[in-house]
Amino acid sequence: MKKWTLAFLSLALVAVLGACGEKPAETGSNDNQTLRVGASPEPHSNILEHIKPQLEQEGIKLEIVEFTDYKLPNQQLDQKEIDANFFQHKPHMDGDVNQRGMDLVSVVPVHIEPLGAYSNKIKSVDELQDGAIVAIPNDPSNAGRALSLLAKHGLIKLQDENMLEATSKDIIENPKNLEFKEVEAAMLPRMLDEMDMAIINTNYALEAGLDPTKDALFMEDKDNPYANILTARSDNKDSEAIKKLAEALTSDEVKKFIEENYKGAVIPAF
Repeated sequence: MKKWTLAFLSLALVAVLGACGEKPAETGSNDNQTLRVGASPEPHSNILEHIKPQLEQEGIKLEIVEFTDYKLPNQQLDQKEIDANFFQHKPHMDGDVNQRGMDLVSVVPVHIEPLGAYSNKIKSVDELQDGAIVAIPNDPSNAGRALSLLAKHGLIKLQDENMLEATSKDIIENPKNLEFKEVEAAMLPRMLDEMDMAIINTNYALEAGLDPTKDALFMEDKDNPYANILTARSDNKDSEAIKKLAEALTSDEVKKFIEENYKGAVIPAF
């Protein structure tokens, strides 16, 4: 009899321990579904904060996970640490998908952040001296984007100006003998005192207190393939929660919020 009792207690203990190891589904205070979205602080996180109340009413508790780099948001999305991210354009996402085999898909374009040229040393691009040092982002898609911007303003000539991931090897004319330094995108605003000019992504320019519409020497126009997108995985892109998030991000209310708050530094892409 004691053996049966001990066996029963052992099975019960195993069941309890197994239950303790299970990860419960996340719910909000009102049993709302929690959606974890990775985002850059500016402007992505601010836009997501703006739509939080709307999503709450629709049963979605939005949890924003902020990142200050361009590597972790895709890694964590692919590893299912977060449910979606909002920080990048499609060429950047495509690069990670192709190079690292990530299971990521574009859900919807939201806004465009025109890339800009900034300097603490010159007031006009005409003042750029022979042999000037120009800092550009070090990730392939944004490096190519920066070189294309310089080519459009006549500072260099590329072998193929439509190539999205051009490198310095694709430069066929460099009349000012510009020297290019590839730097992590988040660090570029801090390099302005060290470099003659830097090509900076708008989100990092805004975080550094720069006003792209006033401080940039020149900028991209809005007709480019670099709209920032909501990104998900193929296994959750059609979920009700992701659909509601996409609808909120492309609403008339968000368009108004972007236009009123960023005044041309960020442009709605829908």
